[in-house]
Amino acid sequence: MMKKLLYFSAVVTLAALPFSTMAAQEITDSNMGQLRPAGTVSATGASSLDDLQTRLGEKAKQEGAKGFVVNSASGENKMFGTATIYK
Repeated sequence: MMKKLLYFSAVVTLAALPFSTMAAQEITDSNMGQLRPAGTVSATGASSLDDLQTRLGEKAKQEGAKGFVVNSASGENKMFGTATIYK
């Protein structure tokens, strides 16, 4: 019962977040639509690929991008990478 309550609470909390606070979304050829390349962003110090992707998404959002595509990722304990942003 406690797990269900915790899960429900997390879902409600995430659903309540305004979409404007979320990072830009990683895009693929199928969902690129009318978006065009608008520059690059980089991130360092990530602890995992997921963390790196999140950091790149946050930087892309700061640049006003609607989406991004990861170009490179490297490192072990301290990962770094670059992404092309799309507007």
